[in-house]
Amino acid sequence: MTCGILLVTHPGVGSALLEVATRLLRHLPLKTEAFDVPFDADLDALLPLASTALRRVDGGDGVLILTDLYGASPSNLAAQLARLGTPARRVAALSLPMLLRVMNYPEQGLDQLPATAAAGARNGAIVDDA
Repeated sequence: MTCGILLVTHPGVGSALLEVATRLLRHLPLKTEAFDVPFDADLDALLPLASTALRRVDGGDGVLILTDLYGASPSNLAAQLARLGTPARRVAALSLPMLLRVMNYPEQGLDQLPATAAAGARNGAIVDDA
């Protein structure tokens, strides 16, 4: 059994990152899906759809929910999802380095993947003086 990955983001962000990650890695080792949250979204109305997406990616060990901006509507929806019963953890500041880092550690469980995701974002931010 493995963890699933659900990208809950503003429109287009998650799907674009997922497309790039798939092209770079050729095969994603974890079941992953992007769920867009429209700017004018009614989060209560979206919750059942997001919950269905969460259950689709759950590989039996829970779901890591990656969201783009802490405190924004996608992050708030992710927080609601994490309280529905399926084991889930939420990490904000989604980036391509974060997503790729998570995909490189598919054997990790839901207790370790959030720290791995955060390290991917942190270590992917490079200041180059060139």
